[in-house]
Amino acid sequence: MAAVELGLPSVRRPRRTSRQVMVGDVPVGGDAPVSVQSMTTTVTADVNATLQQIAELTAAGCQIVRVAVPSQDDADALPGIARRSQIPVVADIHFQPKYVFAAIDAGCAAVRVNPGNIKKFDDKVGEIARAAAAGGVPIRIGVNAGSLDPRLLARHGRATPEALVESALQECSLFEEHGFRDLKISVKHHDPRVMVAAYRLLAARCDYPLHLGVTEAGPLMQGTVKSAVAFGVLLDEGIGDTIRVSLSAPPVEEVKVGIQILESLGLRERRLEIVSCPSCGRAQVDVYTLTDQVTAALDGFPHPLRVAVMGCVVNGPGEAREADLGVASGNGKGQIFVKGEVVKTVPESQIVETLVEEAMRLAEERESRAGEGAPQPGGFD
Repeated sequence: MAAVELGLPSVRRPRRTSRQVMVGDVPVGGDAPVSVQSMTTTVTADVNATLQQIAELTAAGCQIVRVAVPSQDDADALPGIARRSQIPVVADIHFQPKYVFAAIDAGCAAVRVNPGNIKKFDDKVGEIARAAAAGGVPIRIGVNAGSLDPRLLARHGRATPEALVESALQECSLFEEHGFRDLKISVKHHDPRVMVAAYRLLAARCDYPLHLGVTEAGPLMQGTVKSAVAFGVLLDEGIGDTIRVSLSAPPVEEVKVGIQILESLGLRERRLEIVSCPSCGRAQVDVYTLTDQVTAALDGFPHPLRVAVMGCVVNGPGEAREADLGVASGNGKGQIFVKGEVVKTVPESQIVETLVEEAMRLAEERESRAGEGAPQPGGFD
């Protein structure tokens, strides 16, 4: 069968040129792929619970995890967590500079500091820079609109893009005075428009790697939309080196959404992608249920796979032909497409199992070609 062009854009805007830092074994910035982060919701001092959640995040595809360190008990737990985590651990420090030193000594892969919150921070920068340099630990300057330095709020009137960027670059300059440039920056705001403007301004004024985030983005649906809008704009412009989708939801959901955003932008190899119609009065099958069943049956499929699940004859055959696998349903039957060609027609009750069978057959063919040394494309072309 002839290869099918899936219509993915072949030209992408060039990435912003940034310096690179290493967060454990994960490169951030430079020509490294955009990485996905999340943050634990457990009490960090509960080492077992925190490690369990980190394991769940790791299994979901998280590459860097942040843990909160608001107390001495949390700081004391860091060595065990950093040592046993499968992915780099970043210590999130507010209010107490002493926990920065504890995190570095504990072997954390990076430290995040909030210049608007941390007390007596400026006069500790030199000491922190020396300790971080000696330990090979990068620092993230994490500015949030909700905790901006009161002096900057007074000068700018509110948390404007300019105020956020001024806060970040001011703190960077203090580290630079001590020769420390192993930094990355975030300037988060709850409004995607303000956030986008701040990152654009920041990207034009420095070459540090940038961590993208819409802070306090909201519950799952709202936060997903706000983050996708903001990240989509910035990443399409080549701005952004690592991301966190901040949701009022379990942190694994943050990782899932982040990965989906990168896949949608072509910044990460797609895995399972379901192309399905929204349903309408023309549909001759329960598209919602069928889509859920196909998604569940193919969850965890080990290769990139685009599957079209369509419910009528208007767009169904065309969309199904453009996918790796597809079904165009109607009149109690489903036409099964593989790489653009109809291979069989089955009763509606057999659609899901047939798609799974065809997916496994494609996987076997791919693995057979790989065993013979044939080059493997991103999908099944």
